[in-house]
Amino acid sequence: MPKTFFITTAIDYTNSAPHIGHAYEKVLADVIARYHRLKDDNVFFLTGVDQHGQKVQQSAAKTGVPPSEFVKAITQKFAHLWKKLDVQYDEWAETTSDRHKQVVQGILQRLFDAGQIYNDKQAGYYSIRQEQFLTDKERNPDGQFGAEWGQVEFREEENYYFRLSQHKDWLLSYLDKRKDAVIPDFRQTELRNAVEKLSGDLCISRPKSRLDWGIELPFDEEFVTYVWFDALTNYISFAGYDAAHSTLNSQPSVFRDKWPALQIIGKDILVPAHGIYWLIMLHAIGFPDDQMPQLLVHGWWNLSGAKMSKSAGNIVDPSVLIEKYGSEALRYYLMSDIATGQDADFSEERLIERYNADLANSLGNLLNRTLNMAHRYRDGVVTKAGGDSPLARQAADLVREYNGVFGRFEVHAAISRLMEFTTTCNTYIEMSAPWKLAKDPERSDALDHMLFALAEALRVIAVLTSVILPSAARQICYQLNIRDEFRLADADWGGLPDKHHLGKPVPLFPRIETTEL
Repeated sequence: MPKTFFITTAIDYTNSAPHIGHAYEKVLADVIARYHRLKDDNVFFLTGVDQHGQKVQQSAAKTGVPPSEFVKAITQKFAHLWKKLDVQYDEWAETTSDRHKQVVQGILQRLFDAGQIYNDKQAGYYSIRQEQFLTDKERNPDGQFGAEWGQVEFREEENYYFRLSQHKDWLLSYLDKRKDAVIPDFRQTELRNAVEKLSGDLCISRPKSRLDWGIELPFDEEFVTYVWFDALTNYISFAGYDAAHSTLNSQPSVFRDKWPALQIIGKDILVPAHGIYWLIMLHAIGFPDDQMPQLLVHGWWNLSGAKMSKSAGNIVDPSVLIEKYGSEALRYYLMSDIATGQDADFSEERLIERYNADLANSLGNLLNRTLNMAHRYRDGVVTKAGGDSPLARQAADLVREYNGVFGRFEVHAAISRLMEFTTTCNTYIEMSAPWKLAKDPERSDALDHMLFALAEALRVIAVLTSVILPSAARQICYQLNIRDEFRLADADWGGLPDKHHLGKPVPLFPRIETTEL
């Protein structure tokens, strides 16, 4: 059975409401998943929510509801947002589910039995906000811990530890051998530098005396597992992994046919969580090097150069933007105005500018002009006439380049190329001057040639646009009077029948007036 293209995102932390960074990551994953479905790949797209942890327990206590009810309410906010943004995932992960708990406890027991987990006492300064012990490396030059750590207190407690440092040399070797383990490549360099500094083992538990909202350790009922073996394990627990099988070859086919995954994560959780802890965890439970996930690391959406954060009060709510401008406008802006892997500054003015320039004035205008001319001059019927259009070669270049940049996950570049082709089509109208051709009976074939080429170009655009703007692509197909279910091969020039009746034009992207701000 051929491998499934398995794409997954970092699961969202249910201690806060969704913000624009969450929306970007999910839409990026959705676009990549749709592209692979268009290629006829079997796709498994996993996303979900991380529902355990001390912050969740504390927040639930403040609201006076049990943690299970607290996370249920926030989980619904995430699920509702993804529906509004037309994010089509195949599996939804909730870390409170029984099957996830079974896998987590099975992995912990295996590692404990293998001597990879041990009990020890730790004394030191503990950040309540970040839920971790701090070392002298976290101190400022004045010897104090910075404000980013919140309240810090001295604490001594017993916990369980995973022998992380034992696998340092393996991880360095793996990163040296696999040059595309992390995308973009400068993030792999960043990860390798961090691994070089790795020392000590990883605390993976919390005593129930201060945290009982978690998955109980199978070998000690007085402790729950901390975030690492809980949240990170979702990438395999919801894909069919069975912890009872110690080798990958003995895993159920439902898992083997999916794995390995492309994991889309933010740059802030590459080091240490996904790049160090997760890869070493997989190695420790028997995953070979060629079955390690590939990490696609995206940047942040900042506001006036500053990272968005709840504490700073500069969070952008995607639901508000959807209400004002629609989900397609937001999807387009998020995918077109940031280079994958880089940071970008969020700007509502820029969202409007991109929408009006690219969608309303260019693509929407092209569709409206073409259909209006076809109905005015040919009663809505386009007929193939003459040889190949110059747009045919341009369309072939578009498809080739589109596939190339998607192979590198450069969605912004694919959009840029689509808009260049749309501009070429609008220029083609101006150069062909159909209003003049329509007045000259001897140039009737030239007019047919031009109108047919424009309709065919719009068909190609609809196919390629469907992964970015699925609703708009369906509307383009409806107006072209063609089916809206297609494959990537349908983007090849020549899909329209020699004689085709177009639908009626309906404004697709009405301009956004700046007075709405």
